[in-house]
Amino acid sequence: MHIKSLFIPGSPHSPFFQITCRIAESSAITLVILENFQVNSKNHPNTLYITNFAMQLFTSLTFAFGLVASTLAVQTVHLTFHGGPAQYSMAFPADGTVYPTNNGIAVSIIDAPDYNAQYQCNFITAGQKTLAGSITSTGLQQILVGPPQPITGVSCLGMCIGTYGDCYVNGQYVGPCCSGYCAANKCRPWVNPF
Repeated sequence: MHIKSLFIPGSPHSPFFQITCRIAESSAITLVILENFQVNSKNHPNTLYITNFAMQLFTSLTFAFGLVASTLAVQTVHLTFHGGPAQYSMAFPADGTVYPTNNGIAVSIIDAPDYNAQYQCNFITAGQKTLAGSITSTGLQQILVGPPQPITGVSCLGMCIGTYGDCYVNGQYVGPCCSGYCAANKCRPWVNPF
């Protein structure tokens, strides 16, 4: 993770204007933490004035940081669908698009080894369904589907943090763990590998 500081002082021809923020970047997420936002008039240095220029600049910076964050790579979801002795696998981006499964087997178990699929995916079926989370003895994250039925489409949206990634940075929540739980600021595997 890289931490960058950004300091924007005001010009001598305008009221004093200062923004200080930190940008925490990793391969999966960009966080912008606003630390200080001040606009002071030369005549009244202890009074906070938010001028039109200041609001436009702050809005522009917020928009620019949003564009940077939105251009980050979208995570890929890997799922394996089990129905009796049959199974099939899918890999697709977690971009909110509904991806058809093109398979008619009655699915009873979905393996989700690298994504928080139970909470960040929508599984489309023709009938009512109940989804329950499960973990195998080897730590594989699964979703149990009841009653077993064909899954016609899947859509996933959002990001999650991989094993041993930071789920908290400087006391700020970064995101849910893909496959495991958050403890001591890190995503830990469901089953201890040692």
